[in-house]
Amino acid sequence: MRAIWKGAIAFGLVNVPVKVYSATEDHDISLHQVHNADGGRIRYQRRCEVCSKIIDYEDIDKAYEDDGRTVILTREELKSIPAENSHEIDVVQFVPADQLDPIMFEKSYYLEPDSKSPKAYVLLRRALEDTDRVAIVQFALREKTRLGALRIRGDILMLQSLLWADEVREASFPALETSIRISAQEREMSAALVDSMAADFDPEQFTDDYQLQLRQLIDAKLEKGESLDTEETFGAAAAETGTGEVIDLMEALKRSLEKKRGGGTAATGSGSKTAVEAPAKAPAGAVSKAAAPKAAAKKTREGGATESSAGESRAATAKGAAPKAAPKATPSKTTAARARKGA
Repeated sequence: MRAIWKGAIAFGLVNVPVKVYSATEDHDISLHQVHNADGGRIRYQRRCEVCSKIIDYEDIDKAYEDDGRTVILTREELKSIPAENSHEIDVVQFVPADQLDPIMFEKSYYLEPDSKSPKAYVLLRRALEDTDRVAIVQFALREKTRLGALRIRGDILMLQSLLWADEVREASFPALETSIRISAQEREMSAALVDSMAADFDPEQFTDDYQLQLRQLIDAKLEKGESLDTEETFGAAAAETGTGEVIDLMEALKRSLEKKRGGGTAATGSGSKTAVEAPAKAPAGAVSKAAAPKAAAKKTREGGATESSAGESRAATAKGAAPKAAPKATPSKTTAARARKGA
């Protein structure tokens, strides 16, 4: 690693010299733009709109425009700003770590001791450990005054730059202002699903699938050229599932739990519909109560359908047409009476 900045942490009257290193790095595959007709590289040029000349970076200054007036600021003038010349990481507060909203975290830096004796560095680290607090600091880096959090990572002091309060947007969504009823069963089922997926976070378990597949595509392209078949490279495209809005939330939760617990498909059978397509079903805990009215309704519908079929058959016979289906023979009242008498 190469240090990007040198300075000192001002901790009261204690001065802790440090070197600053970027704690993270980008491993994304770098792509550039080309003309799709001939493969020519697309390059951007710094061209002056007044003289039309291409300008070297060292000949470029910065400017601010306000109501049609332009103020040009030279590099020397920008470097004269007092905050730009500061090489202090000034500790202003010590706060509980849980008071920092993660949305404010911007970029992380490692701090290395930059003195013959790292005693002051270790003392500050121990102070943060003993008090279980995070130091809020202010510093200047790359032409910008920044807010930061000084915390511990292992044996290292780590500086995380923070967004200023006015840089975090407020969120307001009308959909969440409506009254939404969540049943106790839905809450219990969702809590059970969370429990089934609970684990200790290990970042090593996760991979950047897009970058791996992009590398696979590049290697295949290098090998096969224009004859590349992307379906052959990645395999047949998976069928889209669950693309619509879930109608039955309880059914979706139930199926999710069964999947996580190794239960496979729901008890309704392998040919049942997905949560998106399925009609509303009763939760597992209320099957016995819900089944009776459903069965009764089904019986009523089936009875109605039988009567309707019989009616159609009689009407067809009266007209001299063949009935759609012969009704099942039933004993007459006289026959039934004789049978009872004989018994």
